[in-house]
Amino acid sequence: MIDSKKVKRQKIRYKIRKRISGSQDIPRLAVFRSNKEIYAQLIDDSQSATLASASSRDKSICDQKSTKVEKAKMVGKLIAERAKESGVKNVVFDRGGFLYHGRIKALAESAREAGLKF
Repeated sequence: MIDSKKVKRQKIRYKIRKRISGSQDIPRLAVFRSNKEIYAQLIDDSQSATLASASSRDKSICDQKSTKVEKAKMVGKLIAERAKESGVKNVVFDRGGFLYHGRIKALAESAREAGLKF
């Protein structure tokens, strides 16, 4: 039986989640990419709580006219700033079953440049 793209991504996502999890000290940086937007969250899996979040729908990013890759870079910087505010320096990166290229890669690299370690 042929699996759809969505089902394949879910299987990859579950494999990734088996191996990694976030804690209070080192939360999980989870990324979700839709066709238009990109979202990032810092998640503490031990308490099932979101510590910080950022998306391309935030006012500061949404108002600017730019490409989707540039918006992903802005989201990476924003999530790194919010992580610093909450006292987080190290994270575990969860690409959410998406390939590490394009917007996912741009978000990760800009978060690293802004000071997050993973």
